[in-house]
Amino acid sequence: MATQHPNALTRALAELPGPLPAFGVIHIAIPHTSRFTVVGNHLAQHAELSLVAIGIGVHIQSLPVGSLVGIKALTARFAEGEMRIAAALRELEAHGYLRRAHVRLANGRMATRTVFCNQPGALERAGRVVVAPKVPPAVPEEAPAVPEEPPAPPPAPEPDPVPESHPPVRVPPRTAPKPPRRPLPQPRELTPELRRTASAILADLRSHAKELVLSEDDIEELIPGVAAWLEREVRPDAIRHALTADLPKPPKYPAKIVRHRLTVLLPPPLPGAEELAPAAHRPLVIPLQNCDGCDRAFRSREPGRCRGCRDLAAAA
Repeated sequence: MATQHPNALTRALAELPGPLPAFGVIHIAIPHTSRFTVVGNHLAQHAELSLVAIGIGVHIQSLPVGSLVGIKALTARFAEGEMRIAAALRELEAHGYLRRAHVRLANGRMATRTVFCNQPGALERAGRVVVAPKVPPAVPEEAPAVPEEPPAPPPAPEPDPVPESHPPVRVPPRTAPKPPRRPLPQPRELTPELRRTASAILADLRSHAKELVLSEDDIEELIPGVAAWLEREVRPDAIRHALTADLPKPPKYPAKIVRHRLTVLLPPPLPGAEELAPAAHRPLVIPLQNCDGCDRAFRSREPGRCRGCRDLAAAA
């Protein structure tokens, strides 16, 4: 049998200061320089979370912003089933690590954002949501005292490490200023006929949707928006359908709903006959270019030299 030589683990244990404990885990702390995540002991040693919940919490905290952390994505990544992963996510949500924030998108719809907080207690005190945790100074957190195990020796001091992750992204608070509202469409010329037809369409909306009862001031303000639709040759019944279909139940602000739909659903102008003509029937027009050699005009899609100058150059 070959003689066994001391390996790296044996040498590392021999270099630890003080006597080694007779039982229990022994820590060999080697500082990380890349690909690491700072995890608090309040999560890693949580007294009420299950081991699956702690593991999933550490995994989510190590992912970059924008990663999928739903039940389907985690089930595809780990061997645990959907029921165990769903229960673990509920545990993290109950203890404040996992949160779901409702935000409004640019198109006006509401969406649910999944937010993971690395320090739920600090979140409540600060009153803000931090999506990506900020890297604290490289000072080891003291573990709770255990009778049979001495604390791990602190690592050698070195510059603060920078993890390979995206910078902190902060969700704006509810008091943040909202983006400016898009202006109501305006016609090129608000003629008396357009004004009369637009006013009639707005006043008649309550006949097709009883929720859309507009005041005279609302109608006067919204007339230019409907006139812009009419100017683009949209039929009154098509305008009525766009303003009354799939209304929220109940609509709290009818005038705001009408204004929003007139603005975001405005169709483009109808194309002319030339745009609708088949490409094969359109005459092919090649622009004139000035020759770079003799300055004479010739037809070509790209600037350059005429055929005569090219032939002379080829002959030379």
